[in-house]
Amino acid sequence: MHGIHVPYNYKNCFRDVSFVLGLFYVMHLDTSLICAQWGEFRVMCPRFDELSFHLIVCWTKGYLATCGEMDDNSSDAGSDNIDWNTEDELEIADISSPSSFSMSTTGNTAGVTTEVRESSSSSSHPSKIVNDFLKMGFPEAMVTKVISELGENNTEAILDTLLTYSEDDSAESFEKDDPVVSLIDMGYSPNEASAAVSRCGIDAPLSELVDFISAAHLSKEADAEMDKLYFSSHPLLLSFLVYGQQKDKKRKLPKEKSHSIKKHPKIERKRRDDDDDALHLPNPMIGFGVPRESFQVVSRTLRREAIGPPYFLYENVALTPKGVWNTIKSHLYEIEPEFVDSKFFCAAARKRGYIHNLPLNDRFPIQPLPPRSIFQALPATEKWWPSWDDREQLNCILTCVGSAQLTDRIRTALEKYDSVPDKHVKKYVMGQVKKWNLVWTGKNKVAPLEPDEIELIMGYPLYHTRGYSRSERYKGLGNAFQVDTVAYQLSVLKSLYPEGMNVLSLFSGIGGAEVALHKLGIPMKNVVSVEKSNVCRRIIQGWWEQTNQEGNLIHVSDVQEVTNGKLEGWIRSFGGFDLVIGGSPCNNLAGGNRRTRDGLEGEHSSLFFDYVRILDTVKTIMGTT
Repeated sequence: MHGIHVPYNYKNCFRDVSFVLGLFYVMHLDTSLICAQWGEFRVMCPRFDELSFHLIVCWTKGYLATCGEMDDNSSDAGSDNIDWNTEDELEIADISSPSSFSMSTTGNTAGVTTEVRESSSSSSHPSKIVNDFLKMGFPEAMVTKVISELGENNTEAILDTLLTYSEDDSAESFEKDDPVVSLIDMGYSPNEASAAVSRCGIDAPLSELVDFISAAHLSKEADAEMDKLYFSSHPLLLSFLVYGQQKDKKRKLPKEKSHSIKKHPKIERKRRDDDDDALHLPNPMIGFGVPRESFQVVSRTLRREAIGPPYFLYENVALTPKGVWNTIKSHLYEIEPEFVDSKFFCAAARKRGYIHNLPLNDRFPIQPLPPRSIFQALPATEKWWPSWDDREQLNCILTCVGSAQLTDRIRTALEKYDSVPDKHVKKYVMGQVKKWNLVWTGKNKVAPLEPDEIELIMGYPLYHTRGYSRSERYKGLGNAFQVDTVAYQLSVLKSLYPEGMNVLSLFSGIGGAEVALHKLGIPMKNVVSVEKSNVCRRIIQGWWEQTNQEGNLIHVSDVQEVTNGKLEGWIRSFGGFDLVIGGSPCNNLAGGNRRTRDGLEGEHSSLFFDYVRILDTVKTIMGTT
């Protein structure tokens, strides 16, 4: 080889050793020279992870030029496509190159022809399919990138990938799933995390992403083991060559190692949790019973220290990380949670868990019963509702809504269809309208719910949040109680407190508990409302005045300001609290937040322990523990 060293990209030991040996063979190098050059190369270049293999092509062409044309018998095995890098490892190694190349050796009687083919070339004129997706509102750079990866033949796959990559401008306050951050938090490098998500998809389960990274790690370990085998026994060269000529050239992980891929510490820890640690959510999610649905009468026995008064109710999202509701229950007198979906009370789903010590008998709903379907709640939409949109109810109300760009993109996608759109377009549209609760307001035209419409669906009086910015209204409503659902549980208090109640309202939001009690006809003599948001406090104050409440409303801006001294003062003044109600922030519990879904240890959701602290203090001061 005369001082010319082969830049070897050490990615798949079996296949690549076979290729290099074959390359030397067709160059008429004898065995001793092969071994000598291989040893020299191995010493000089032990691992070329950051070299793209087109350097091999350049070297080969130059070497062939110096050696001249080979004789007719140099390659009679036909053609062989060489893949120097497995795609998994190429991404994990973060090898960047403006283009990727593939090399094939074509055998004929004249000799060996080396072909270099560039797999990604840019065109100055966008194709028709590119223009189609540009008209749907996707960025040109994104469209070009996806088509270069997938080709132009599978439009459905292109659309799915574009939806994966695209970002909704209106979702700044909506914490999206971020598997890259989750992987980094688990200890993987940013390059590994990004490569795994890029290969497996943004919606891939976290365990699949971990498998991908672990597989790449294992393959590198296998390479190292093969290096040792290679240099420890020269006759293995022949076995490598035979292995590389087999038809199935894909790397297969050893069973014992492939089994261990899934044993990432955090994932394995979750699997080792006892089954009892997970509370099984009921289906249908009707708790201890809901109106208009048949249910079995439930009786329960509470621990003595849990019996009211004071009565209490705690609320949070039903779908939490494993073990959260058991922890909540353990801090609230081991009372079993009642899981209820608000779709049985209104036109939108809202799966929530409630722990309370309220009586279960003689519940009743607010009258008149609220509408439970989209058309009942929003009759103007029925005229434009397409037959292929089979929604009857809305999804959970979020704290933000779909953007104008999104609704325009949907309109553009549907314009060329007279009736039912193609499968991939329908899938795209239905995915977006369900996610963002978009409703039909014209032909091919969707729009987000207006705050006034959400107020009615959530059980609040019309214009309850009016006078504030749209974003503040959406945020307040998205974090609020569904009034009819909570009122059904609180209804048992009406006969117990005909003269009125003293209420400690923690994390009050826009006043869902207060509105529910008012709609039930339960007077509120004194209410201490603890709420951090200044906008929400003003909304409650405005509602209090507009509804001519006769009791006292006291505002506290932070739950951590509710000290033992203040509680003692209020209890002396009021004679005690009859109800302690609230739901601590769900930021670190909700499934839509994978960035900081840290459970009750999270920055926001850990405020649950302030609810427990305050409730215990109230019961201690009132002598009911």
